[in-house]
Amino acid sequence: MRYVTFSKPGGTAVGARAGDAIIDLSIAAPQLPPTLEAILALGGLATEAVEHAIKKAARHARLLPNELTYLPPILRPGKIICVGLNYIDHVSESPYKNVPDYPVFFARFANSLVAHQQGLVRPHVSEEFDYEGELVAVIGKRGRYVPRDRALDLVAGYSVFNDASLRDYQFKSTQWLVGKDFDGTGAFGPEVVTADELAAGATGLRLTTRLNGAVVQSANTSDMIFPVNQLVALISEVMTLEPGDLIVTGTPAGVGFARNPQLWMAPGDVCEVEIEGVGLLRNPVVAEQQ
Repeated sequence: MRYVTFSKPGGTAVGARAGDAIIDLSIAAPQLPPTLEAILALGGLATEAVEHAIKKAARHARLLPNELTYLPPILRPGKIICVGLNYIDHVSESPYKNVPDYPVFFARFANSLVAHQQGLVRPHVSEEFDYEGELVAVIGKRGRYVPRDRALDLVAGYSVFNDASLRDYQFKSTQWLVGKDFDGTGAFGPEVVTADELAAGATGLRLTTRLNGAVVQSANTSDMIFPVNQLVALISEVMTLEPGDLIVTGTPAGVGFARNPQLWMAPGDVCEVEIEGVGLLRNPVVAEQQ
């Protein structure tokens, strides 16, 4: 199953993909909750209802993807836990040359999120605006102290993320938070693909980032140092994971900061992150409006 969240007159809605169409579940299955995190938390019960709704959907519930104004699939995640230095080739190009034996975790906040086709906002205080294509795991079940062999049971699906970073702010201190949380810098979407459509842990998927059509990152999700099940298990040792929480699993080599000369995103650019079987996230880069 593939889900989107979009805006419509009077509010927001969740849609489910049916071939080339998106079924508006607020019309086709009004008994379902109005948010994607709540739908995912229902598990198989929601899947049955959505499958029935897709088969029976009226014409006015069927939309074309290019008719939608996308929103982040999870509008206000309770937690956005990001992972740094999770690909060996990215470690080697970074200022940190040793492969970590424990993940580098940091937080994003919901005000940093933008949707597919919305502008990634380069703030006026910095020109060092870097791209980072990443796989994101979406939590669908509550869990704490989850063993690694059961950790994927908590993952409802996967999506695409661009963890765009302000590098000069990121390295102002030993904590990366301020460089990762400017408003409008975390692109997320367009779809959440349920875990049953992919290999366990979303392994073996090609990840490609393009800036103005040129490939700047190319990797495979199997190259992660800490795979999804290990990340879920380790995070759940620290905090309770809840439906709608996001785990942004890290970026591979090729970031602009590590290039010579360095390559920064600028207003007028277009950045695309594509993950095989998951989707293509496309965002123009825009200047901050002061």
